Amino acid sequence: MERPEFTIGIEEEYLLVDRDSRALAVAPPGFIEECAAILQDQVSPEFKQCQVEVGSRVCRTAADARDELRRLRSAVSAQAARHGLVPIAASCHPFADWKEHHHTPKERYDGLERALAGVARRLLICGCHVHVGIGDDALRADLLQQMPYFLPHLLALSTSSPFWQGEDTGLASYRISVFDNLPRTGLPPEYQSWGEYQRSIGVLIDLGIIEDSSKIWWDLRPSHSYPTLETRIMDVSPRLEDAITLASLTQSIMRMLWRLRVRNQRWRSYGRFLVGENRWRAQRYGTTEGLIDFGRNAIVPFPELMAELVELIEEDTEALQCRAEIERVLSIAASGSSAERQRAAAARAVASGADLDGAMAAVVDHLVEEFHQDL
Repeated sequence: MERPEFTIGIEEEYLLVDRDSRALAVAPPGFIEECAAILQDQVSPEFKQCQVEVGSRVCRTAADARDELRRLRSAVSAQAARHGLVPIAASCHPFADWKEHHHTPKERYDGLERALAGVARRLLICGCHVHVGIGDDALRADLLQQMPYFLPHLLALSTSSPFWQGEDTGLASYRISVFDNLPRTGLPPEYQSWGEYQRSIGVLIDLGIIEDSSKIWWDLRPSHSYPTLETRIMDVSPRLEDAITLASLTQSIMRMLWRLRVRNQRWRSYGRFLVGENRWRAQRYGTTEGLIDFGRNAIVPFPELMAELVELIEEDTEALQCRAEIERVLSIAASGSSAERQRAAAARAVASGADLDGAMAAVVDHLVEEFHQDL
């Protein structure tokens, strides 16, 4: 087996917001074309008319990915400004009502609306997908088995959707609650081989239920289009630097699992039931409560878990040239994810005399500021 390249690619979805009202805004006519004149095929419309998606080129290092994401975010922001709009990178808009926002008229999205009905209409959510280059199918199948243990950790660090329709949901990632209503979501099943994975997907394709594996929306999946393993569990990060850190962490964990494999070792397997409990804890609490360490049979504070993980992947972060980015994991774990910062922004507004509407507008202003702070 050849050494994988462990390249990274990042896909992000943004929401377009009216600069004055802070409400969601439909992408104006020609907006995507204006962005595409600069970014070519790296930008596209998303399911809802108020969304836009970008995708990086294949990147070999975190530094490359940072340059890519800065270029993509800057171009979308500049074109949005021409129309009185600003983008935000948060998985839910703080006060938007999904019933007021419709899907983009496009064949693929028309089909989703027909197939998923009312479930699709609630999909006013944004995510971040990180592709890691792994060309060997047997290795992809093996990591599809092992990587889910770490998906709750990635979710907790990324959480950016505490508000829904003007209310604090009590969750750090309400996006997950919405997305889980779709079929073929959640943690991937436990397959023992690439062939077993292909046969399973083939049943649905042969029956005409799905046309290909791109309609599989697990938290982690082999990409249909690229020789990658695609992590899909994360909320989108308001801060560019947090997005790069999470991509680097994903890349480093996968390399660590590969490193164990070539040394005839592997990460101990725990059932999806137990990993699912950690997934729920990450969705509910983000970084503010611990996750279960199944080896210790204890709930361990999140900063302690992250310190152990950073130490575990030290050899891999050195090889991948992302040590500084991984050290930022400790800062996020200690200070909290975007969900906590959004709640703090709302609380500051209320303390200054704002009503609920004013507090939600303050959260949008906070998200706008964070989107642009590293550009």
